[in-house]
This record gives sequence, structure tokens and C-alpha cells, in this order.
Amino acid sequence: MSSDLINVISKNNPFQGRLVVRDQNVWGQGFPDVPSLNSHASDAVYDAVEKVRSGQRKVVGITITAERGLGKSHVISRIRHQLQVDSSALFVYMSQCSNLNRIKAEFLTTLANSLKQIGSQGVSQWQYLATALINEAFNKNYTSQQLINQFPGALAKNPKVVEVLRDKVLGIKPDLENPDIITAILWTLFPDPAYEIFAIRWLAGNSLPQVKADAMGLANVSADDKEAESFTTVRQILNLIGDYKPIVVCFDEMETDHCNEIGYTGRQVTAIFAKDLYDKIKRGVLLTSIFPDQWINEVKRLGNADSVVDRIGEQVIELKYLNSDDVINLVSRWLEEFYQENGLTPPHELYPFDEQKLRALGKERPIVRKVLKWCADNFKLPGDNGGIGLDIHPVEPAYNQQISALETTIQDYMEDKATLAQALRLGFSAVIGETIENVQIEKVVDVQVKAVDRGYLDFKIVGKENGKDVKIAVAVLQESGGLFVQATLKRLIDYRKFDLTRGCLVRSKQINKGAAKAQKYLSELLSAELSGEWVLLKPEDIKPLLALHFVMKGRENDELSEDQIIDFIRKKRIGIDNYLIGEILSDPSGQVPEDAIDEENESGNITLTEVANVVSVASDDLFQE
Repeated sequence: MSSDLINVISKNNPFQGRLVVRDQNVWGQGFPDVPSLNSHASDAVYDAVEKVRSGQRKVVGITITAERGLGKSHVISRIRHQLQVDSSALFVYMSQCSNLNRIKAEFLTTLANSLKQIGSQGVSQWQYLATALINEAFNKNYTSQQLINQFPGALAKNPKVVEVLRDKVLGIKPDLENPDIITAILWTLFPDPAYEIFAIRWLAGNSLPQVKADAMGLANVSADDKEAESFTTVRQILNLIGDYKPIVVCFDEMETDHCNEIGYTGRQVTAIFAKDLYDKIKRGVLLTSIFPDQWINEVKRLGNADSVVDRIGEQVIELKYLNSDDVINLVSRWLEEFYQENGLTPPHELYPFDEQKLRALGKERPIVRKVLKWCADNFKLPGDNGGIGLDIHPVEPAYNQQISALETTIQDYMEDKATLAQALRLGFSAVIGETIENVQIEKVVDVQVKAVDRGYLDFKIVGKENGKDVKIAVAVLQESGGLFVQATLKRLIDYRKFDLTRGCLVRSKQINKGAAKAQKYLSELLSAELSGEWVLLKPEDIKPLLALHFVMKGRENDELSEDQIIDFIRKKRIGIDNYLIGEILSDPSGQVPEDAIDEENESGNITLTEVANVVSVASDDLFQE
């Protein structure tokens, strides 16, 4: 046996921390796949896509049921990657909802973020759609990359080129209710990342700085209308896609530890929403993944269960437990990838495992996760009884995976008030009993509010500072502008109404200097009288708390307990040393953060001169008829 092989096996465990398929595995590099495992489920989805594509069906609803760890998300990851290869459909993936009372708005955000993922032609799914719209409108056959390359030149020639394109596209889409949707989709072709980000943010239902909205020809939607408008926008986007390709919309488990305001669980809210999608979209496949008991005891017990099940459960597919051959195929595939990545040739395809032990495991008809966990626990050289990584905290592999994923996805969450607030709250919950910045933290609670005040203040920290009561309300506020900013600040300074001693704004961006009332409330918050605080939100500071939040949400999949996660946070000092937690508790500075992002001037305004400086105008103007 080579020393290289011994060294690699001694220092690496390809199974450790990889028991659970996470969002990044669905969109990016997936786990090693054995296509024969539960192929009946993935084949059913491919068949449904083909029926929709060929016009035999308009919409198909498929529900996959399986217990935890049997491989639902592995199948979904396989489906996503196959659709990316064969270009037969676009793909949307939703696995969480932070606010069940606003699932329409959250799905719109999910839709926007899903479509920014790379599709089959090396460009985003948004850019594919923009290209399809232009090609139909102009009766051309351009590739997305051609349009991306030529966009700056066309804009330099004609600063109103997006309006020209939009009007041309509207000529073939006369029934579209909101022309701004076309405008924003077209902006995704502009190669300046800042403007693509703003376009996708708008498509996700978020407001833009007014100067950016004006420059891009987009009208901001009021925060009060967001939930009502979101489903209308979702329907229009999905129907635009349906004119060119089917779309597969996947709801994966959608577990939550809370209900909406009328008592429905996350699975019930999701099922009702999926049923509404089924009724409204032109062409697509709705794929729902759920545990069998939740399908029976939650979805099938809805008041309108028949109409829901008839749509999203046209086909109900059960996943199968593994047999001995399946176990051998699964483990050999994982090991094959591991040895290929390390340029090694093992003594046999299952090394360092014993085939008979794996076959014995297969006779128990295990779930996928049990097999992978067994491999993680037993991946060691023959004669080595120590195994690999036994001294690692059980939470660490899952935490490290989430940190790694956030390297590329954190911007998806920087506008997500609910997720950011939940991450911060978890961090504070883990330091209850500690004294940080002279504040002894006693508890973290909801701010008691009436219906009219709901959704503005995220939580309250209760404790003692130098023997005096401290009650700090925290409001994460990432809206770019509009009445929501004003309304949040108004509540954050009402100490008497909400029983506060301090208000703390957590925000990454400047507040529009032209928003007079918002600026007035901000000045009051930061005044010596109220001693409020503005803590600057930066991705690098919230990242560890976001990672912990996602680990906590997925703890059952990772076979972790809440106590283990809190223990990990404490032992690693992730909460007590976190900059945001320290700043929220520290003596208020009364200052507006100097580094707050100036969105109105970020990347500058698009001008003819600036564009002409970086790109020569193409001789072949792609946007001329």
C-alpha cells in the first residue's frame, strides 16, 4: 500500500459532515449520485417535464414521501443537475420559510434567487429568460452571451435602449400586467454586477434606492402591498417562463417550528400555496417533498384537503429503503469520487471497508443517511481503532459546511429581515447568563405589540447594567427606503409603548437624506435623551450567526440537539465574541456609522460617458431590427 494512500486516509474522511444534502448541494456541486437509487422518483419527474414540454399536460403535481434520511433531497439534487445538463426545464427550489404569514412574498424572493442560479448555457436562468424574450420579439436567435457582450455598447449608443427593448417585448406580451417585470428581467443582461443585483432585488419584491429605481425605470412597491403584490408577480414571471420552457418548482420538506397566525403548520401552508400555484401557472411541474406522517396527518387533514391533494398529489411516490446491492453501489460511488479527487488507486473499490460488513448493513434495509453515517464512523485504515475526527465537536462539521456555503450565498440573505433577526436572536439566546459590555443578559423575548405594530421590532433583550434594568429592542431594517423605514424608526423610539430603555437599529445602508420623517425619527433615536444605537450590519459579522441559525433549523437532519448547538456556540465563543452582539449591548455612540453603504451612489449612475469608457460600441447593434 502506498504511503500517499495511507496519508490521505489518515487525514481525510469523505463521509464526515456530509450526511445531509443542503441548498448548496442542490445548486452547486452535489454529492456523489447513484442514478439507480430511487430512479422511479426522478424518472417520474423527467416524464412529467416531457409531458408538459410536449403539450400533453399543462401542470403536473408530484409529491415524494419518505422518512427523514431516506434520500429525498438526494433525488431532488439529481433532478436539478439533470435539468441543468439537458436544458429541458428551469428549476426553482424552496426549502425554508421564515414567516409563514408571508409565504407569497418569501416565495417571490426564492423564485428570484433560484433564477439567478446558472442554467444550462453557462448563464443565469434570468438571463436565459431575457434572451428568449428578446429573440422572440426581434425574431432572432442570439445566445445570452452575445447579448451580455453587446449590452453596454447598445446602452452607450442609446441610453434608453432598455425602454426600447421593453416596448418591443410588450408587443408580444400584451397581457402582461406589470411592464416593469420585463424591464427588470432585461437588466439582468447588463454585465455590471451591481445592476444585475439591483434588478434581481427588485424582482424579489424589494424596494431599491429611489435614484437607482429611477435610473433603471422601475417603480418601487410599497411594503404594505408586498404580500398582496407578490403572488401576482410570481404568476406573471412563471407564465413568462412557461412560454419558452416548463419550470419545475420544488418544495423540499419546508419544516418549521412554528405555525402561521391561523394555526397552520409549515407543511400545510406550503401545500395550500402549491395548490394555488397549480391553479394559476401556464406550464410546470410542482414537486413537493414531505414526510409520510405529515402528508397523512397534516396535509390530508386540511379543510380543503381533497382539492389540495388532487393537485399537488396527482402522483404520490414513496422512496425505497436500500438493499445490499444499493449499499455497495452507494459506498463505491462515494469512494470512487474521493480517490479520483486525490489521484489515488485503492486496493479495491470499497477500500478501506469490508464488503461483507456493508452487505450485512444492507440486509437491515437502511436509509441513505444511516449508511453514510456508518461509513463516517468506520472510515479508517485496517487496524486503526481510533477512526478519524472523533475529537471534533459533533456540531462542527455542519457548522463548517454552512460557513462554506455562505461564502457564495450570504448576499441572498442580506435583505431578509426575518432570517437576519432570527440569526441574531439565536446568538443572544446562547449567551443568556453572560455579561457582555457590562450588560448581564437575563432573557430574550418578543416585543409585545398589537396587530398594527407587528413586523417592525424583532426582539427584546432584557438584562441588568450596573444594577439597572435594561430592555433593548432590536430592529433589523434592510429596506432601501419608503414608508417601512419610517414606520420602523417611529416604533423604535416609542420606549413607553413597547416598554424599552433603548432602541437598536441594525442596518447596513444609509437612510435616504431626503426622507424627512425617517431622518427625524433617526435623530431622536440617536439623541442623548433616548440613547439609542445604530449598529452597522456587515456580512462578515452576521455570517457565523447565520450559519448557526441554519444548523439549528436543520438539526434533526444532522441528528443534533438544541443543547449540543448551544454548547458549541458557548465553547467556541461564537456568540460572546461576535461583533454585532457586543455592539448592540455596548454604550451607544449616538453616531450614524461612517461605513454605511451609500446605495444611491454605489457603482455610480449609468451614463453614456461611463459606459463608453469601458466598452467600444459594437458595429453590429444586436438591438436593431
